[in-house]
Amino acid sequence: MAKDQTKTRRYRTLWISDVHLGTSGCKAEHLIDFLQHNDCDTLYLVGDIIDGWKLKNGWFWPQEHTNVIRKILTKAKRGTQVIYVTGNHDEFLRKFVEYRIEIGNIRVVNEAIHRTADGRRLLVMHGDLFDVITRYHRWLALAGDFAYEATMRANEVINRTRALLGMRYWSLSAFAKKSVKNAVAIISEYEDSVARECKRRELDGVVCGHIHHAEIRQLHDVTYHNCGDWVESCTALGETPDGRIEVIRWVELDHLNQRANVTPLRRRRKTASAETESVAEADVASA
Repeated sequence: MAKDQTKTRRYRTLWISDVHLGTSGCKAEHLIDFLQHNDCDTLYLVGDIIDGWKLKNGWFWPQEHTNVIRKILTKAKRGTQVIYVTGNHDEFLRKFVEYRIEIGNIRVVNEAIHRTADGRRLLVMHGDLFDVITRYHRWLALAGDFAYEATMRANEVINRTRALLGMRYWSLSAFAKKSVKNAVAIISEYEDSVARECKRRELDGVVCGHIHHAEIRQLHDVTYHNCGDWVESCTALGETPDGRIEVIRWVELDHLNQRANVTPLRRRRKTASAETESVAEADVASA
């Protein structure tokens, strides 16, 4: 269904993660577009919203990244409860959590329990504490982050060439995640660990980020939800007034490298439930 730019859709809850403000890969313009056309009672920022790792090594902060912050602050001012869940790239905020600082409708936490409209209890966390590399091998995590940045720069070059040839957007990093055996094993172990922790706490499900792959599925008798990211896929999770949660795919993959304000008629908003196959997976398989 084509997106109607004259209307704003309202959700009970929205979750976004892995925005990575402060990096060149952040699709800030698309996120601004998303925030403009979607409102909610509660907005969870599920970690890695600001990339402190990258900013520590070199300052990069264009106007669009400031505009994302302004959009979020405006929503909070107008009554949206904003809950900032810390991640590994914005871990500098974790030292403030113990002070329980609240600024207006904005709260910073390490994790939260969300109760859906239909009564389910969901653990909301970024998820990096269940990534063995991030938790126990920080040097390797930093090296991996550097490699990821290099992959994303190569991805831009590849897709500019593909666009000139009339070909669709193709994600090099998604292909690597799907194809490299060790990467697949690490992601699987991560998802398994997160779901088991949720089950251990006798909760109904978990909402996380960290691995940049939006998904909803049953795992170990709990519902696993991942927000995805705003670097490679421009995805979020939304809870409808009746408690149903869906994946929101805001930008078609073949438009990811285009500016948000120059392709309004071609973009489509796609939602996917737990049974819907990931568009990113399908594109990788066909590339």
